[in-house]
Amino acid sequence: MPRTVAEMNRIIRTLTRTSRDWSPTAVGIVATESRDPFRVLISCLISLRTKDEVTGAASARLFHLASTPRTLADLPEATIARTIYPAGFYRTKAATIRAICRTLLERHAGKVPDTMEALLALKGVGRKTANLVLTIGFGKPGICVDTHVHRISNRLGIVATKTPEQTESALRRVLPRRHWIPYNDLLVTFGQNLCKPISPLCSACPVRASCPQIGVGVRR
Repeated sequence: MPRTVAEMNRIIRTLTRTSRDWSPTAVGIVATESRDPFRVLISCLISLRTKDEVTGAASARLFHLASTPRTLADLPEATIARTIYPAGFYRTKAATIRAICRTLLERHAGKVPDTMEALLALKGVGRKTANLVLTIGFGKPGICVDTHVHRISNRLGIVATKTPEQTESALRRVLPRRHWIPYNDLLVTFGQNLCKPISPLCSACPVRASCPQIGVGVRR
Protein backbone atom coordinates (compact mmCIF):
# COMPACT_ATOMS: atom_id res chain seq x y z
CA MET A 1 0.00 0.00 0.00
CA PRO A 2 1.51 3.39 -0.99
CA ARG A 3 2.64 5.76 1.73
CA THR A 4 0.39 8.72 2.44
CA VAL A 5 1.75 12.25 2.48
CA ALA A 6 1.14 12.38 6.24
CA GLU A 7 3.21 9.22 6.75
CA MET A 8 6.07 10.53 4.64
CA ASN A 9 6.02 13.85 6.48
CA ARG A 10 6.14 12.05 9.83
CA ILE A 11 9.03 9.79 8.80
CA ILE A 12 11.09 12.67 7.39
CA ARG A 13 10.36 14.86 10.40
CA THR A 14 11.53 12.11 12.77
CA LEU A 15 14.68 11.39 10.77
CA THR A 16 15.49 15.10 10.53
CA ARG A 17 15.21 15.50 14.29
CA THR A 18 17.36 12.42 14.97
CA SER A 19 19.96 13.26 12.32
CA ARG A 20 21.38 16.01 14.51
CA ASP A 21 23.10 13.24 16.49
CA TRP A 22 24.63 11.56 13.41
CA SER A 23 27.91 12.21 11.63
CA PRO A 24 27.22 14.53 8.66
CA THR A 25 28.12 13.65 5.08
CA ALA A 26 31.13 15.25 3.39
CA VAL A 27 28.96 16.94 0.77
CA GLY A 28 26.62 18.10 3.51
CA ILE A 29 29.56 19.76 5.28
CA VAL A 30 30.55 21.50 2.04
CA ALA A 31 26.96 22.72 1.70
CA THR A 32 26.95 24.25 5.17
CA GLU A 33 30.28 25.97 4.54
CA SER A 34 29.62 27.17 1.01
CA ARG A 35 26.82 27.00 -1.55
CA ASP A 36 29.32 27.64 -4.34
CA PRO A 37 28.22 25.35 -7.21
CA PHE A 38 31.84 24.79 -8.23
CA ARG A 39 32.85 23.50 -4.80
CA VAL A 40 29.76 21.29 -4.68
CA LEU A 41 30.59 19.89 -8.13
CA ILE A 42 34.23 19.11 -7.36
CA SER A 43 33.42 17.65 -3.93
CA CYS A 44 30.79 15.39 -5.50
CA LEU A 45 33.27 14.14 -8.08
CA ILE A 46 35.84 13.36 -5.38
CA SER A 47 33.19 11.61 -3.26
CA LEU A 48 32.33 8.93 -5.84
CA ARG A 49 33.31 5.52 -4.43
CA THR A 50 35.15 7.25 -1.59
CA LYS A 51 34.47 7.36 2.16
CA ASP A 52 33.18 10.65 3.50
CA GLU A 53 36.12 11.25 5.81
CA VAL A 54 38.50 10.91 2.86
CA THR A 55 36.31 13.11 0.64
CA GLY A 56 36.15 15.91 3.19
CA ALA A 57 39.89 16.02 3.76
CA ALA A 58 40.74 15.68 0.06
CA SER A 59 38.33 18.46 -0.93
CA ALA A 60 39.71 20.78 1.74
CA ARG A 61 43.29 20.19 0.56
CA LEU A 62 42.38 20.78 -3.06
CA PHE A 63 40.41 23.97 -2.41
CA HIS A 64 43.31 25.27 -0.32
CA LEU A 65 45.48 25.00 -3.44
CA ALA A 66 42.87 26.16 -5.96
CA SER A 67 39.21 27.06 -5.58
CA THR A 68 38.19 28.28 -9.05
CA PRO A 69 38.05 26.66 -12.49
CA ARG A 70 40.95 28.83 -13.66
CA THR A 71 43.31 28.06 -10.80
CA LEU A 72 42.42 24.36 -10.82
CA ALA A 73 42.87 24.08 -14.59
CA ASP A 74 46.34 25.58 -14.19
CA LEU A 75 47.43 22.86 -11.76
CA PRO A 76 49.30 19.86 -13.20
CA GLU A 77 47.17 16.73 -13.26
CA ALA A 78 49.73 14.95 -11.08
CA THR A 79 49.40 17.66 -8.44
CA ILE A 80 45.63 17.28 -8.32
CA ALA A 81 45.96 13.50 -8.07
CA ARG A 82 48.52 13.75 -5.28
CA THR A 83 46.37 16.26 -3.41
CA ILE A 84 43.15 14.22 -3.44
CA TYR A 85 44.85 10.87 -2.67
CA PRO A 86 43.69 8.46 -1.19
CA ALA A 87 40.30 9.15 -2.80
CA GLY A 88 39.19 6.23 -4.94
CA PHE A 89 40.41 6.36 -8.55
CA TYR A 90 42.30 9.54 -7.69
CA ARG A 91 44.27 9.63 -10.95
CA THR A 92 41.13 9.28 -13.07
CA LYS A 93 39.36 11.89 -10.96
CA ALA A 94 42.28 14.29 -11.31
CA ALA A 95 42.04 14.04 -15.10
CA THR A 96 38.27 14.49 -14.96
CA ILE A 97 38.45 17.51 -12.65
CA ARG A 98 41.02 19.24 -14.86
CA ALA A 99 39.04 18.47 -18.02
CA ILE A 100 35.84 19.83 -16.48
CA CYS A 101 37.58 23.03 -15.40
CA ARG A 102 38.83 23.57 -18.95
CA THR A 103 35.34 22.96 -20.32
CA LEU A 104 33.87 25.45 -17.87
CA LEU A 105 36.38 28.05 -19.02
CA GLU A 106 35.95 27.34 -22.72
CA ARG A 107 32.18 26.89 -22.93
CA HIS A 108 30.63 28.46 -19.83
CA ALA A 109 32.75 31.54 -19.09
CA GLY A 110 34.21 29.82 -16.03
CA LYS A 111 30.81 29.24 -14.44
CA VAL A 112 29.11 25.97 -13.50
CA PRO A 113 25.97 25.61 -15.66
CA ASP A 114 22.63 25.46 -13.90
CA THR A 115 20.72 23.04 -16.11
CA MET A 116 20.60 19.25 -16.04
CA GLU A 117 21.38 19.01 -19.74
CA ALA A 118 24.51 21.16 -19.54
CA LEU A 119 25.78 19.44 -16.39
CA LEU A 120 25.35 15.98 -17.89
CA ALA A 121 27.40 17.14 -20.89
CA LEU A 122 30.43 17.61 -18.59
CA LYS A 123 32.88 14.72 -18.51
CA GLY A 124 32.24 12.31 -15.64
CA VAL A 125 29.03 13.97 -14.42
CA GLY A 126 26.00 11.70 -13.95
CA ARG A 127 22.50 12.41 -12.67
CA LYS A 128 23.51 12.02 -9.02
CA THR A 129 26.21 14.67 -9.24
CA ALA A 130 24.13 16.93 -11.48
CA ASN A 131 21.18 16.81 -9.09
CA LEU A 132 23.39 17.63 -6.11
CA VAL A 133 24.84 20.64 -7.92
CA LEU A 134 21.40 21.85 -8.95
CA THR A 135 19.84 21.39 -5.52
CA ILE A 136 22.68 22.33 -3.18
CA GLY A 137 24.61 24.71 -5.42
CA PHE A 138 21.70 26.50 -7.08
CA GLY A 139 18.77 25.77 -4.78
CA LYS A 140 16.73 24.40 -7.66
CA PRO A 141 14.11 21.72 -7.04
CA GLY A 142 15.39 18.23 -7.64
CA ILE A 143 15.93 14.85 -6.00
CA CYS A 144 19.38 13.31 -5.93
CA VAL A 145 19.18 9.51 -5.79
CA ASP A 146 22.18 7.37 -4.94
CA THR A 147 22.35 3.82 -3.58
CA HIS A 148 21.33 4.92 -0.06
CA VAL A 149 18.31 6.89 -1.24
CA HIS A 150 17.25 4.08 -3.59
CA ARG A 151 17.63 1.37 -0.95
CA ILE A 152 15.98 3.20 1.94
CA SER A 153 13.09 4.63 -0.08
CA ASN A 154 12.22 1.06 -1.05
CA ARG A 155 12.73 -0.32 2.47
CA LEU A 156 10.37 2.28 3.87
CA GLY A 157 7.77 1.49 1.23
CA ILE A 158 7.80 5.03 -0.18
CA VAL A 159 8.53 3.63 -3.65
CA ALA A 160 8.71 0.18 -5.24
CA THR A 161 11.43 0.42 -7.86
CA LYS A 162 14.34 -1.52 -9.30
CA THR A 163 16.86 1.20 -10.21
CA PRO A 164 17.95 4.62 -8.89
CA GLU A 165 16.61 6.19 -12.09
CA GLN A 166 13.18 4.69 -11.45
CA THR A 167 13.38 5.82 -7.83
CA GLU A 168 14.07 9.42 -8.83
CA SER A 169 11.09 9.40 -11.18
CA ALA A 170 8.81 7.80 -8.57
CA LEU A 171 9.89 10.19 -5.82
CA ARG A 172 9.14 13.16 -8.04
CA ARG A 173 5.57 11.89 -8.23
CA VAL A 174 4.93 11.04 -4.56
CA LEU A 175 7.35 12.98 -2.34
CA PRO A 176 6.15 16.42 -1.19
CA ARG A 177 8.20 19.04 -3.03
CA ARG A 178 9.45 20.72 0.15
CA HIS A 179 11.42 17.56 0.99
CA TRP A 180 13.16 17.21 -2.38
CA ILE A 181 16.38 19.13 -1.72
CA PRO A 182 17.22 17.82 1.82
CA TYR A 183 16.04 14.26 1.08
CA ASN A 184 19.37 13.01 -0.29
CA ASP A 185 21.58 14.23 2.54
CA LEU A 186 19.06 13.03 5.13
CA LEU A 187 18.82 9.49 3.74
CA VAL A 188 22.55 9.20 3.02
CA THR A 189 23.28 10.16 6.62
CA PHE A 190 20.63 7.70 7.83
CA GLY A 191 22.08 4.98 5.60
CA GLN A 192 25.62 5.51 6.76
CA ASN A 193 24.75 5.57 10.45
CA LEU A 194 21.84 3.12 10.87
CA CYS A 195 20.05 1.86 7.76
CA LYS A 196 23.08 0.08 6.34
CA PRO A 197 23.00 -2.08 3.20
CA ILE A 198 23.75 -5.26 5.16
CA SER A 199 22.52 -5.95 8.69
CA PRO A 200 20.91 -2.55 9.39
CA LEU A 201 20.61 -1.38 12.98
CA CYS A 202 16.84 -1.73 13.13
CA SER A 203 16.78 -1.92 16.93
CA ALA A 204 18.10 1.65 17.12
CA CYS A 205 16.03 3.03 14.21
CA PRO A 206 13.84 6.02 15.13
CA VAL A 207 11.22 5.06 12.50
CA ARG A 208 11.24 1.27 13.01
CA ALA A 209 7.58 1.27 14.05
CA SER A 210 6.66 2.74 10.66
CA CYS A 211 9.10 0.70 8.56
CA PRO A 212 7.93 -2.46 6.76
CA GLN A 213 11.62 -3.41 6.35
CA ILE A 214 11.08 -4.40 2.73
CA GLY A 215 13.97 -6.51 1.46
CA VAL A 216 15.74 -6.61 4.83
CA GLY A 217 17.25 -9.95 5.76
CA VAL A 218 19.63 -10.00 8.71
CA ARG A 219 19.14 -7.07 11.03
CA ARG A 220 20.49 -5.93 14.39
